[in-house]
Formats: sequence, C-alpha cells, structure tokens
Amino acid sequence: MSTKEAILTEARRIAQAHGYSGMNFRELATSVGIKPASIYNHFPSKAELGAAVARRYWEDAAANLELISTVERDPVASLRRYPEMFRRSLESDNRLCLGSFMSAEHDDLPASVMQEVQTFTDINVAWLARMLVAAGIADTDGAAHGRAQAIFASIAGAQLMARSRSDIGVFDSLVSAYRKAGLLPS
Repeated sequence: MSTKEAILTEARRIAQAHGYSGMNFRELATSVGIKPASIYNHFPSKAELGAAVARRYWEDAAANLELISTVERDPVASLRRYPEMFRRSLESDNRLCLGSFMSAEHDDLPASVMQEVQTFTDINVAWLARMLVAAGIADTDGAAHGRAQAIFASIAGAQLMARSRSDIGVFDSLVSAYRKAGLLPS
C-alpha cells in the first residue's frame, strides 16, 4: 500500500471514530508511521485530506451498493440488504458511518468536505429510490425519493443509537422494527 493510501485508510478510521475535527495530523502520522510534515506532501491541507477521505468513502459506498444490486438482482432483496453497510461500521470497533459523523459537524466543515459528505447522502438516496421504483414499492420518482430519504435517515439514526450504547443489537432491533412498520421490505 502506498503512503497516500495508508494515510487515506487511517484518516478514514480516525474520522469514523472521532469525526473531521478528530483528524489530527500528528496522530495520523504516528499511526501511519511517517512524520506529520510528510502528510502535506500528499494533502496540502486538512480540508483536502477530509475531502479526499469523504470522496473515497462515497465512492466505496456507491461500489458496494452496485455490488448488492448486481449480486441480488432482485430489488426487494437488495433493499433488505441495505442496512448491512451501516452495520459493518458498527462491527468495526463501534464506528459510525463517516457521512453521518461528518454531517453532524456541518458547521465546522470546509465547503469542499461538506460537498463530498452530501454526495454520500445523494448516492444512497438515489440508489434506494431506484430500488424502490424497480421493486414496485414506490411508483413515482417523487414518492421514491421521499421514502428513500426516510430509509436513509432511519438507518443512519439506528446506527447512531446503537453506537451511543455500544450495542449492535439496538441497530438490529430498530431495523427489524422498520421492517415490521413497512419502511423497509420484510
């Protein structure tokens, strides 16, 4: 793995645990095994690093979503699997979705970072809307978009509640409740 990739990987891990404000170049450099000044060779500012981390995060999420829909082929089955992405963050040392964490820091984020965070949300909502229409659960783009936003917000909220209790069972219970209530397909 190149130094730049190592920086991005470690910065993502830190940001999922501590947010953008917790991305400290000294701690990051120590974790990667380089001098703090070496980070600037790859990322001239914290804002550029934060934007690169958030961009990589939504690119990975988009690839994972497409993989789910390709493997499943059935949009209902794809929708059932959607919460898995958020659950995996919790399984990884009780981490939070980077998009959710950074969204909570909205007032303190540079515009370039916020744009990448918003793209993460847009990617998720667009994929969910597409699956809802394909599954015949929502019959118009407007209805699908609104429901997709509700699903995204609900899953992100379930993850936040589970993390605050360090209990992945809370996430599972909430996802189950969303299914019983009809927000997600059973």
